[in-house]
Amino acid sequence: MSDKTALTRTKHKGVEDREQIHSILDASSVGYISWAEENQPYLIPLAYVRDGDRLLFHGSTGAGALRKLAAGSPCCFSSFVLDGYVLARSAFESSMHYRSIVAFGVCRVLDGEEKVQAMNIITEGLFPERTATLRPMLDKEVAATLILELPLDEVSAKVSADQPHDEGDDISWPVWAGVVPIQHVLGTPAPADNLMNEFQAVPEYISRWTK
Repeated sequence: MSDKTALTRTKHKGVEDREQIHSILDASSVGYISWAEENQPYLIPLAYVRDGDRLLFHGSTGAGALRKLAAGSPCCFSSFVLDGYVLARSAFESSMHYRSIVAFGVCRVLDGEEKVQAMNIITEGLFPERTATLRPMLDKEVAATLILELPLDEVSAKVSADQPHDEGDDISWPVWAGVVPIQHVLGTPAPADNLMNEFQAVPEYISRWTK
């Protein structure tokens, strides 16, 4: 843990267990990455996949933001999963259940076979069991894609899963208190308008994504 990743408040919510940190990252596929250039901060949302102790990002080689990260700009990545609303007897004590990650570092550009492997890892990470069924990537598609790796060397993680912190006279205040869970679920698959009739049935592996 470094000065950048050390928690200064609500330290009891901090997470250092590596497996739990991985599980927090695996609970989402969308995060935010930021960097600064000439005293101007920038931040973009992007999809990610965790592979071991690294994060993988992809985008167009023409994307200005990714080119800045590829050039070695120090960056900060964050991901946040909202798990519920904590309704206390006062607005001050009301809060949320969440799992959050902040990581610092410098991205590395992947090339050659390492790049191709990472592209497959990203596809499989976002769409499990689908990679083997897809048309093979074309050389021009590989060339047009930029793949970045961010090592998970400096990471700060927090989990908030507490009950409402009402105390004293607030306990008897005449209002409901408790937790309203939030669930993130996939909807019913909708076929493409131009899908051929013989492929109308939804593949079994897609049904496994919700399990």
